[in-house]
Amino acid sequence: MKKGLSSVVLHNLMSDNTSRTRTVSWHDPQVYLENLQTMDGITFLRSIVEGKMPTPPIGILLDFSLEQIEPGRAVFIVKPAEQHYNPIGAVQGGLAAAVLDAAMGCAIQSTLPAGVGYTTVELHLNYIRPITNDTGPLTGIGKIIHSGRRIATAEGHLTDTSGKLYAHSTTTCMIFQP
Repeated sequence: MKKGLSSVVLHNLMSDNTSRTRTVSWHDPQVYLENLQTMDGITFLRSIVEGKMPTPPIGILLDFSLEQIEPGRAVFIVKPAEQHYNPIGAVQGGLAAAVLDAAMGCAIQSTLPAGVGYTTVELHLNYIRPITNDTGPLTGIGKIIHSGRRIATAEGHLTDTSGKLYAHSTTTCMIFQP
């Protein structure tokens, strides 16, 4: 029954003049996996910032990018737009979560040697104010708090061009030693 309802909604959206289309293309993510084995984290991330490697698929899909990287610190930029909206007329909170998760994770990754990986095991996020496409570009900054042999932690802030805070977060990541 839900499948039929979805078809009706899709038909209605496609038959009026308010529908929009967005086409997304990306590079094979295998290139990242291959390079992570031979490049330390900071070199790997700098190659993305410098355009030597393509933007990762999630960055293309959600339209955010790594702009700056230094050991223990990563800066991402995102421009909220209509494709990020939820049904209540604001940007879905998952966009802030994705940008901050990426910023904090890359801050951690920037300190790792070649062949060592990580994954987020906990993400805590506080939303401060709503985000719309009128908000303008947002900057997500991730900074490492602690990096041990098995666990790393980081903090993140999402601000607009005037420095107004939209969300802040912390993460715990598990480090995969070879």
